[in-house]
Amino acid sequence: MCVWKGFCLLALLSLVVCGDSLRILGLFPHPAMSHFKFFHPIMRGLAEAGHSVDVISPFADKEPPKGYKDYLLPPSTLTDTINLEDFERPYHYLFHYIEFFVLYKMGKEDCNTTLHSQALSAILKHPPGYYDVILLEQFNNDCVMSVAHVLQAPVIGMSSCALMPWHYERFGAPLIPSYVSALFQGQSQEMSFAGRLGNWITVHSLNLLYKIFTVPAANALIRQRFGPGLPSTEDMVRNTSLMLVNQHFSLSGPKPLPPNIIEVGGVHISPPKPLPSDLQQILDNAPKGVILISWGSQLKASSLPAARRDGIVRAIGKLEQQVIWKYENDTLPNKPENLHIRKWLPQRDILAHPNLRVFMSHGGLMGTTEAVASGVPIVGVPIYGDQSLNIASLVQRGMALQLDLRKLDENTVFEALAKALHPSFKTRAQEVASAYNNRIQNPLETAIWWVEHVAETKGAPLTQPSAVHLSRFVYHSLDVYFVVFLVLLLPVITFLGLIRLCRRGKPKGDSKLKRKRN
Repeated sequence: MCVWKGFCLLALLSLVVCGDSLRILGLFPHPAMSHFKFFHPIMRGLAEAGHSVDVISPFADKEPPKGYKDYLLPPSTLTDTINLEDFERPYHYLFHYIEFFVLYKMGKEDCNTTLHSQALSAILKHPPGYYDVILLEQFNNDCVMSVAHVLQAPVIGMSSCALMPWHYERFGAPLIPSYVSALFQGQSQEMSFAGRLGNWITVHSLNLLYKIFTVPAANALIRQRFGPGLPSTEDMVRNTSLMLVNQHFSLSGPKPLPPNIIEVGGVHISPPKPLPSDLQQILDNAPKGVILISWGSQLKASSLPAARRDGIVRAIGKLEQQVIWKYENDTLPNKPENLHIRKWLPQRDILAHPNLRVFMSHGGLMGTTEAVASGVPIVGVPIYGDQSLNIASLVQRGMALQLDLRKLDENTVFEALAKALHPSFKTRAQEVASAYNNRIQNPLETAIWWVEHVAETKGAPLTQPSAVHLSRFVYHSLDVYFVVFLVLLLPVITFLGLIRLCRRGKPKGDSKLKRKRN
């Protein structure tokens, strides 16, 4: 498949001595491994293509290729595990605003840690112009744009999830709330009126909150570090040359994106490796197929409330399929014979097995894209972040079902899994997989080509729409609407004025005639 072919090409490239080696810097302050799994293959791929790559992040490459150098940030306070019991509370319509302020707080902490780290101090010893291009995450804070400003290098933004509401303006991309859901809203492109109204409010209110809270906080931190002369981050982000985003139209729906936003979803997907013998035996010897259950690396299935856990276990016991569940404890009460628990699983390799029938997941983007690439139907139980958006998009495509964590019980789980096993879901999953995998170019090759292009053209200026530098007043043609309104209003005012004059003239004429007659 096209998603995998590029690895062979990169292996060949690594054998070639590149005469035009670039100096590339990667800046990834956010301490979430799920985010870094998108950035890391691109940075490694650039090093394997013969470039010199420096990476600032909290995560070390255990076997770095030639040309790849880590500059490690201090350990984060971000927890490695999240308790599922914490999400048992009833959903509140303001929950996405709570998520925003959680990200706001994390962004300030990450920014402060990065700006005052030894890793960044080492990088800043290089003179301006040393790096040909800088790749950085644009997520919950834009403070590291100040580093690119100081080092005077073109910038490529990276997003490990769908674009945030505040990303569109900086790239001149149209944000259309009528069918493009805000990440926090978690809706597909088919919305009801209430959904569109809520999405419109969410998109514009979050954009406003970002400008009121996040931008001033980032400005204070960068000016504390580099001095008061730095421009605002709101201005610096407009100089971002390109955005590489972990999306693909087959998964999340087509959007009107300008040429400076490149979808490279799937860069982390590598060819499947051989499975451990015990898992291989389970998958090979299951006449009715196998179901995989995993809530990712942070969400622990062992933290499920006992009632939810027991309901899932009873539902599994009613199935004819074998079930493999990533479960962090050694034992599970009342475990049926068809259930196999493991503390860790090679998820990508299991999903690629032809006997895997359904994937029950929280809807994290990395696991979701692995299931999509393998043509596996999904039963999603989204918890937070972009998970609802990912699952809702695939529900619209007919390859997924969505369950509410607070409604998980024996009946809902059994019914959902039984329904997802229907051949129609597999057919739709394979159609989506075909679109996802069959591309003109492997996503990793695409990402590398664009990084090299931005470096060679000093920022790829021809891809940047003029809309980036327009005011919102002009961008939305409010001045034009105002003039059109006045033009349309003028004849109405003129007509009304004439009628008023006529009415004023009539009584006077009549009274004069009456006086003459008398």
